This record gives sequence, structure tokens and C-alpha cells, in this order.
Amino acid sequence: MLRISKLTDYATVVLAEMAAAPGECRSAAQLAEATRLEPPTVAKVLKTLARAGLIESVRGVNGGYRLVTAPAEVSVAAIIRAMEGPIALTECGLEPGLCAREHDCSLRGNWRRIGETVERALDAMSLADLAAPRAPAIELVARVERASS
Repeated sequence: MLRISKLTDYATVVLAEMAAAPGECRSAAQLAEATRLEPPTVAKVLKTLARAGLIESVRGVNGGYRLVTAPAEVSVAAIIRAMEGPIALTECGLEPGLCAREHDCSLRGNWRRIGETVERALDAMSLADLAAPRAPAIELVARVERASS
């Protein structure tokens, strides 16, 4: 089963909340309250997202966190990479030498192709798409196909 971690899931929830008012600066406490997530969890997620450059921290009385770019310019893949690291379905898809069987395996190339397809699909979907009501599937498929060309 393919699965993202709870922290990555929480990151998407926090970012979707921030996407509702992209230019607005919100404190960790405000975001925790709005998302009904635990404040320490939200603080951890915000620090990770800031280190990745998806959000910025603003100091001062009216400080907090805000998106660096428009929600439409932040890909779901970028969020996952920020929280989880490189996207790969199998260890051999990350880099050579991680699997003891890679020299005897005829499936490595196909798993890489599958992983690249999944990554293109995640790159084609933006934070704006994620935060909006469900987008028509045909529109997302068309974007993935364009990204593949």
C-alpha cells in the first residue's frame, strides 16, 4: 500500500488552511485552532515547511507564517518532498545500491517508470487543487498528460 505519513497529511491540512488566505500571516496557534490539530504538531509541520521554502516565517507583533508562492504554484509533490524526502515507490527507485537484489532484478526499470508517473501526477496537482472542492478528474488527467510530454 502506498501511504504518506501522518505529518505529511497534517502538512496538507495546514497548507490548505493557509491557501484560503494566501497572503495572510497566521500564527501556529491560529492554524492549530483552525485545523483542530495539536499545537506542537502544527509547530513541527510549519518548521519543516519553512525549511523547505514552501512557507516563510515573519517576525513581529503581526508575525506568523505565510505561503511563499500562490497555492496554484505549489505542487502536491513539493509538499510530499518537503515532508518525506524524495518520492519513490521502491528503494531501488531512489538511488542505486539501496537494494541487494538490484543487479538480479528485471523489474527495477518498470518500478522506476511507475514511480516517475506517480511523481508527475503529484507534480500536476497543486495546493489550490487540493484545497478546492474536488476538481473534475478529466482536468487532472489532462494536466498529468501535458506534464508527461
